[in-house]
Amino acid sequence: MGLPWNARPTNVPPGNGLARERAACVERRWPGGGPRWHACRVDRTGIRLAFSPHLHVFVAARLREDGAQVRTDGVSSLGHVVESLGVPLTEVGALHVGGREVPPRYVPVEGDEVRVREVTRPQPLPGPPRFLLDVHLGTLARRLRLLGVDTAYESVDIGDAALAARSAAEQRVMLSRDRGLLHRRELWAGGYVYSHRPPEQLKDVLSRFAPPLRPWTRCTACNGVLREAGKEAVRERLHGGTERSYDVYAQCADCGQVYWRGAHHERLNAIVEEAVREFGTPGQGAVADR
Repeated sequence: MGLPWNARPTNVPPGNGLARERAACVERRWPGGGPRWHACRVDRTGIRLAFSPHLHVFVAARLREDGAQVRTDGVSSLGHVVESLGVPLTEVGALHVGGREVPPRYVPVEGDEVRVREVTRPQPLPGPPRFLLDVHLGTLARRLRLLGVDTAYESVDIGDAALAARSAAEQRVMLSRDRGLLHRRELWAGGYVYSHRPPEQLKDVLSRFAPPLRPWTRCTACNGVLREAGKEAVRERLHGGTERSYDVYAQCADCGQVYWRGAHHERLNAIVEEAVREFGTPGQGAVADR
């Protein structure tokens, strides 16, 4: 037998999102006066969801149909509901309920029809497009640096917490194929890398974030800035054949790596030319290959 109690709704400030929730919070007390406490009765709330096709990679098959029914706890925000179904909020461009846009903190109510849209391209950022890549995206990191895009890269696995903290501290967009990492609240900004193939990864990042391209201006090894260098200044770092064959060099201001237009230049230049042709105008570069 349950304990006898008297109940009345607690005071919910007008306009507060809680007023729309299906949770009726009540104040309980013993008959005749005595200790009181609060409890919540949570009703299950039915809503219908439609995800943009671009987001289907994140959700179960049953949720890929328009109008898929989902039951929520009546107190969680819409952003939390979407994330709980597998979609990082870094990949959500807008949330619409009944045709109007709502913020992620909106608490859905019974019968809501929700549309979850992908991010717009190019995607606005709160600051300059600077990137941080995890250990699995080394080739993408080198190609972004080749194009002069400010790209930090961790060549060892330092863990999700450390990556998220660095993203926040340096205000960098975290790029990863790790969905769990992109759920972390500390991130300054983030983006899921959808493809396994570096050429497709590069196009995806350039079309989504539209960073300025300045080919041949960054060190592909460490992300430092390249400066033109005379042969005499870098002679001790050159092999005999290189010194005899080339006269134009660049050197990284940070790590000292020397670059010249060597045997790989034609292949790298093809990557640069395709990116510039499709995504932007190049700045003035220092030199090319190593």
